[in-house]
Amino acid sequence: MKETRQPINIYLEANPNPNSLKFVANFMLTPEGESYDFPDAESSQNAPLAQELFGFEHVKRVFYMSNFVTVTKDEATAWDDIQDELKQYIKTYLESGKPLLSQKAFEEPANAPTEEDSEIVRNIKGILDEYVRPAVEQDGGAIQFHSYDDGVVKLLLQGSCSGCPASMVTLKAGIENLLKRMLPEVKSVEAEGM
Repeated sequence: MKETRQPINIYLEANPNPNSLKFVANFMLTPEGESYDFPDAESSQNAPLAQELFGFEHVKRVFYMSNFVTVTKDEATAWDDIQDELKQYIKTYLESGKPLLSQKAFEEPANAPTEEDSEIVRNIKGILDEYVRPAVEQDGGAIQFHSYDDGVVKLLLQGSCSGCPASMVTLKAGIENLLKRMLPEVKSVEAEGM
């Protein structure tokens, strides 16, 4: 008996970063809560689709999460010139049944609390997961915990959040205020590696 596959549909969603666009599939691409950020071609060695997308000269970053792939382009290229080609390329790739990852990149989501975490770090990760992740995921990105030291929380901005003009407002007015209000130990929030 021949296997029947569900038709794959891709639609586009804009987000606050004018250089990023979400390519949303009609099925889950990654397990709940897991994200994979490829800030350059070298980082995509275990991600065949991302590697192929970096073959387009205007593609500068690729991000997978939930049911979408966020592509960040260079500033000189207009989305109208490339979005249909990228949409068709992603659709064809997904229809081929090839994997997004050639091997599992992470054993567990980066924000998942671990036994080694201090209570404050577990609380920070919990707040990020409950309050921040859903909002930034809608915009095609992710914000991951990096470190906590002496009241300073450092976060990694991924996908459309990286390089977004609104990211500093989100970081300071949104996340920093939220963490300070909920955890008095937190004094400031900074972006790591921007």
